[in-house]
Amino acid sequence: MYEVLLVSSSRHPDQWIVPGGGMEPEEEPCGAAVREVYEEAGVKGKLGRLLGVFEHNQDRKHRTHVYVLTVTETLEAWEDSVNIGRKREWFPVEEAIKILQSHKPVHAEYLRHLQLSCSTTNNGNILLPPPPPNDNTARAAACR
Repeated sequence: MYEVLLVSSSRHPDQWIVPGGGMEPEEEPCGAAVREVYEEAGVKGKLGRLLGVFEHNQDRKHRTHVYVLTVTETLEAWEDSVNIGRKREWFPVEEAIKILQSHKPVHAEYLRHLQLSCSTTNNGNILLPPPPPNDNTARAAACR
């Protein structure tokens, strides 16, 4: 089964999170996911399918695009490790879900979707409606 890469939170360095963040002006969600995982986790890879578009905080219409990224290169030192001492670690999906459930249940939900999509019979693809126009964050579930 898959392992996923989690990074330490910049706000709470003792807690793990799924790497990701805000989109730059004119940036597409898929580009933001690749950039953010590179900056936060120091990995490059092959961007896979869109895992889902998750809505949080109905008042602000905050939407997060979550992609699967298969890691092909791991840097020894990267932007966030040098600048803020960020750490990264690989976890089996089930363990990562348990770790995230207490402090980042939304991130645990992303990984549950990853588990479900990997066990489906439709070649692992989830059919999703087109994303709404005011999306503002992207994350990548980095796998190996």
